[in-house]
Amino acid sequence: MTGTATEVEASGWDSPGAVAGETIDTDVLIVGSGMGGGTLAYALRDSGFRVLIAERGQRLPREPENSSPSEVYLKHRYQNADIWYNGKTGAPFKPGVYYYVGGNTKVYGACLPRFRASDFLATPTADGISPAWPFSYSDLEPYYSEAEALYQVRGDTGADSTEPPRSQPFPHPALDHEPTIARLAASFESQGLHPFRMASGMQLDSQRDRELCTTCDGAPCETGHKSDAENRAIDPALTSASVTLETGLRIDRLETDSSGRRVVAALAVKDDGTLVRVEALTFVLAAGAVNSSVVLLRSASEAHPAGLGNSSGLLGRNYMVHDSTFVVALNPFRRNKTAWQKTLGMNDWYESGPGRKHPLGNVQMLGKLAGPMLRMGARIVPIWLLDLVSKRTVDLYLTTEDLPRKENGVVLSSGRIEIHWTPTNVSAHQTLVKRMRTALHKAGYPFVLTKRMGIETNSHQCGTAVAGHDPATSVLTPECRVHDVDNLFLADSSFFPSSAALNPALTIAANALRIAPTVASSTKALLRGGINAS
Repeated sequence: MTGTATEVEASGWDSPGAVAGETIDTDVLIVGSGMGGGTLAYALRDSGFRVLIAERGQRLPREPENSSPSEVYLKHRYQNADIWYNGKTGAPFKPGVYYYVGGNTKVYGACLPRFRASDFLATPTADGISPAWPFSYSDLEPYYSEAEALYQVRGDTGADSTEPPRSQPFPHPALDHEPTIARLAASFESQGLHPFRMASGMQLDSQRDRELCTTCDGAPCETGHKSDAENRAIDPALTSASVTLETGLRIDRLETDSSGRRVVAALAVKDDGTLVRVEALTFVLAAGAVNSSVVLLRSASEAHPAGLGNSSGLLGRNYMVHDSTFVVALNPFRRNKTAWQKTLGMNDWYESGPGRKHPLGNVQMLGKLAGPMLRMGARIVPIWLLDLVSKRTVDLYLTTEDLPRKENGVVLSSGRIEIHWTPTNVSAHQTLVKRMRTALHKAGYPFVLTKRMGIETNSHQCGTAVAGHDPATSVLTPECRVHDVDNLFLADSSFFPSSAALNPALTIAANALRIAPTVASSTKALLRGGINAS
């Protein structure tokens, strides 16, 4: 069905340069194809409903440049995000988000841990209480197992003492450490620490596989060995005749009926500027914690003057990312020939305990750094010298929980996206860095360099549309439906009440699987009620 100019004007959509185009009719519209949207599409593939995935980007090509640190980090070959702005300073920055089929999972390091059971409970931290979630770890646990199977997670059951109860073992055995990392793990153990082989979605069955994937943490994977949302969820979902994917389609805003209780259309723009109106029974935003909130804020109307679903005033607020630091430990006399370095994790300081009143955070290896990757912390040092140094380092990533604060959030100002963020739990994070520095010195690395991550490092963003039981203090129900709207869900990390201190990807996937039956039953009820997209 093709929309007319009159229909376009009647929609109230006034994006500059938009040209009247087609109207698409579907049952379920999923906005975004990353970990949340991709997993939900997979879960709905046999539901009998027509499912349309709208992705603003295209498929990221597999090409030799995927594995080139110079192309990825110096030439920024794959960066395609819009400019955002620091709400405090007004300074522009390129956020760490990627618009491709598979979303940020195209460049993530495939670290796929479960959140700890304590992460779902109200927990005292150095800067205040980390709030409880509206459902428990045990409620999510079966879906964690399902997500681990879908993303072929490798791990070592029982190796981490903070690991929560499991109904199923890891689907695949953990990746072994290579010699340098095995030696590091042994040193940590001799210090009384408890390193373990971390949960991973990297399918590396040989040393050759590891060598081909050395750069896959923070960059695309040329081989397909990385379990991302495209190859594990989107492509399998597309084998169903009821699931379709539209790329190059950016959702601008949502339109409701006169009551404001039901979304009737998503108003989108193609790459060529053509307007597309997508009508559906059920709408699901999974565009990331910032962009999902931006869509809702842009969807303000007479019924929703502060933004769609914002009766609580909390939409866009409580933005969280992890307080994080890159740690590079150097021994000039030790070569590190590790191909895939991201195998070791450590949670000795994750929860409160002897010698620490409050949680400090998580320690994990990074993929092996190369000279171009070190350039962000040493801009005047020549690449050849950074390459020389990187061959003698071990590289780690430290994360501390960031707490929800109303003053931290997403703001639309004259059409541009502003991020207001002041990190929390800074003292706890500093303690974590100090303890890790000491452990690395004892492990034989005399030089330990650190680089604190700033506002632009937001791949772990969450919390801008928090879920809860009370509409006055949350944006979403525990099932991630917008309190104020009957047929609108969010399936990304926007719903997180707290950020924990671990990589969020598996929790996003597990939650998408958890809410999928609710999305399906809601769509079925609308269909039976005679409400249709046409």
